[in-house]
Amino acid sequence: MQAQVVSLYRHPVKGFTPERLDRAELVAGRCFPYDRLYAVEDGPSGFDAEAPAHIPKMKFTVLAKIPTVAKARTAYDETTGIFSAKAEGLPDFSGDLRGDEGRRGFETWLATLLDGEIKGPLRVIAGPGDYRFMDSRSGYVSVVNLASVRDLADRLGRPVDPLRFRANLYVEGWPAWVENDWTGRTIRVGEARAEVLKPIVRCAATHVDPVTAERDIELVKALFDHYGHMFCGVYLKVEEGGAVREGDGVELA
Repeated sequence: MQAQVVSLYRHPVKGFTPERLDRAELVAGRCFPYDRLYAVEDGPSGFDAEAPAHIPKMKFTVLAKIPTVAKARTAYDETTGIFSAKAEGLPDFSGDLRGDEGRRGFETWLATLLDGEIKGPLRVIAGPGDYRFMDSRSGYVSVVNLASVRDLADRLGRPVDPLRFRANLYVEGWPAWVENDWTGRTIRVGEARAEVLKPIVRCAATHVDPVTAERDIELVKALFDHYGHMFCGVYLKVEEGGAVREGDGVELA
């Protein structure tokens, strides 16, 4: 069964703006490059950089908890470490998240944007080594089938922006929802080969419009009401690395 990669995205700081890419170099056993590299604690999360372990998303400034996060428009330069952020009514922020000064600057900027909606104090933390702040303990690379999103939108009678699902790869060419039955299967994605780990269980982050920052559709309830599950997309584990580009083929082995 063949399909095509329509778009690739990374989310350098967990919860913030998806960044579209032309290509990405997938590495065996690792997460999508520069995805969820940083997170912002909303009060102490218990994360230990010396012994990193999975931390629930609600410990961080994420859309599932604070829709206003979507009002920030952010971008990350992996070469310089410079992270920039803009939001209506606030001065622009730019700082190096690799150092304390840049992190403290973003924490202050974000605390102003999210005033009244946070527990605080806010603290930017980085994933040590290959650790990333994924929602799932085994979520390496996420893929969304655009036909499934369109089918859900048809059931709802309104558009659904695929970016609500915050995936790394968006694929066209598969029948709707067929991916839910692929656990354990192998797929080729561009030059890489990966195992399908499991369907992605969705949360309230999908309820938030990524443009308006409004919580306007209860997509988790809609998934269950219409299909009897709360899945949209699948997680992959890369077994053989390689480049993936927009337009590359995706083939189920």
